[in-house]
Amino acid sequence: MYQQLPSSLLEKAVSEFSKLPGIGRKTALRLMLHLLRQPAANVDALTQAVSRMRHEVRYCSVCHNISDTEVCPICSDQRRDRSIICVVENIQDVMAVENTQQFHGLYHVLGGVISPVDGVGPSDLQIASLVERAAQDEVKEVILALGSTMEGDTTNFYISRKLAPYDVALTVLARGISVGDELEYADEVTLGRSIINRTPFNK
Repeated sequence: MYQQLPSSLLEKAVSEFSKLPGIGRKTALRLMLHLLRQPAANVDALTQAVSRMRHEVRYCSVCHNISDTEVCPICSDQRRDRSIICVVENIQDVMAVENTQQFHGLYHVLGGVISPVDGVGPSDLQIASLVERAAQDEVKEVILALGSTMEGDTTNFYISRKLAPYDVALTVLARGISVGDELEYADEVTLGRSIINRTPFNK
């Protein structure tokens, strides 16, 4: 049953917060009532942090990971192995692979996978910029670290065709990652072993 709130300002705040994924109206109300009990300075700090994040966080011009600068810290780190590029679906996957501490190359975030059902084609993803990077002489290997789903496999195949003209080794994660699993939900040990034991991509 819909609960009428005594304040239109509270109602508006609850309505906005309940739009967040996994946040229902009851949870949103509980959070808003909690914020009402906090010092105004704490709430102001929260709103300013969220506002700055939304307006100032950008995407790395090289790998398309999120960054506070034009080029992200990973791409700027000269200690990273610049001959290997790990291709992932989203930003969460970069975090997942980094948490394994088993990969020391660079990344490329596609921003999704090819999915005709969802209206996502190759031109909607960061594939052209990947091809440009792979064409550079210093790149020797591209790891296709996409989820083992039909969409992930379709994207792997498309990328393999695009990179075929270049002298670049294509590998995929070892199947320690179960078929149908999303990369960001894999445990660190399994994901780390999958990176170490990656295998050549079979066109």
